[in-house]
Amino acid sequence: MSGNVSIDLSKDLFKDLAGAIQSTRKAAIALAKLPTASKNDALEAIALALEQHAEIILAANQKDLAAATANQLPSALIARLKLDANKIRGMIAGVRDVIRLADPIGDRQIHRELDAGLVLERLSCPLGVIGVIFEARPDAVTQIAALGIKSGNGVILKGGSEAVHSCEAIATVMHQALAELFAKQGGVSPQVVQLLTTRAETLAILKMDKLIDLIIPRGSNQFVRYIQENTHIPVLGHADGVCHLYVDAAADLDKAVAIAVDSKTQYPAACNAIETLLVNQAIAPQFLPLVSSALQERGVKLLGCDRTRAMIDVSPATESDWSTEYCDLILSIKMIDSLEEAIAHITTYGSKHTEAIVTEDLAIADIFTSDIDAAGVYHNCSTRFADGFRYGFGAEVGISTNKMPPRGPVGLEGLVTYKYRLVGDGHIVATYAGANAKAFTHRDL
Repeated sequence: MSGNVSIDLSKDLFKDLAGAIQSTRKAAIALAKLPTASKNDALEAIALALEQHAEIILAANQKDLAAATANQLPSALIARLKLDANKIRGMIAGVRDVIRLADPIGDRQIHRELDAGLVLERLSCPLGVIGVIFEARPDAVTQIAALGIKSGNGVILKGGSEAVHSCEAIATVMHQALAELFAKQGGVSPQVVQLLTTRAETLAILKMDKLIDLIIPRGSNQFVRYIQENTHIPVLGHADGVCHLYVDAAADLDKAVAIAVDSKTQYPAACNAIETLLVNQAIAPQFLPLVSSALQERGVKLLGCDRTRAMIDVSPATESDWSTEYCDLILSIKMIDSLEEAIAHITTYGSKHTEAIVTEDLAIADIFTSDIDAAGVYHNCSTRFADGFRYGFGAEVGISTNKMPPRGPVGLEGLVTYKYRLVGDGHIVATYAGANAKAFTHRDL
């Protein structure tokens, strides 16, 4: 999606879409009042339906993959698009993990007496209606729907055209499961989750700041920036995923090789895969031959600075490579002289997503994790752990590199806000103002 998109946004489209979102908002208001058991019943119904209809979903995904291949879409996008039995099992596990999470709604965060008979509470509550717009990644449908239901939010899902068959199949399976359960025992209305399928609908919902409370884009750098620049609705997400691994002079070389290989090759299309490997010059003569051999065995194309190329046979890296998110089996390598230089490089070229260091020197590790400004700072482990499921969030609606929370993988806590409820008995502010003002007690209960 680019800034030059020109689509006729007719009044009928706005009217019909606004009506659909209003129905989701109404369903979300009812959802916010439901007990935890009702929400968990709905999630278990979805998990069972996914198990029972996995073949239908995989068949739909094959249609999308065939079209993506025929249209010569980028390999990174095709990798994110592809579903298989393992991903289906992961989708089901993610839904059931959300069931096991504590209900975030109605949590009393503050309970304070301002004065006798005047009591303040701060209570957690849903955001309302969330619009999630994503490219490829059909498995995001279940992750987002599950988190939306558990957090009491209505969800408007818009997948990319390259994943339309997959998303429609998953959404249909979920919708039918919710509808059957709702007909039997009430609870979660199937209207709490809706799937949109056209680009015109995407452009339309970006203008619906009165109906949608949060937009979460998941996709390429260009895609996310387009969303951020074309809506007044708050946007949660990240545009770049330029992650680094720094191998320190005090690194265990076996650990460093394993972590580098996993961080780059376990799923190179992911936003938490490393794009640059920084190597301290003190261990470069021993480490570079080991890591280059291990990476090249897995099909990784290596690019290097001049100092790196003097030690191993790789293609030259250019200035632009240090700020490039490849989302592919390509890795840039730079030799540096110190921890300070590594931190400076990451500060200049990093995207504040996830950064890692391999070292056995705890003091060095502490400086790195303290001084690096990123949503995730790791010591002696793969950057691929930056994931809501792996953090125990059950799933994630996306990853945020914003300074303001939520930050990093966003699960239930990122879909919840709070409200202040004050209960009095005829209290007025005039009592607590002026020359004879009464003092507040401000006593936590």
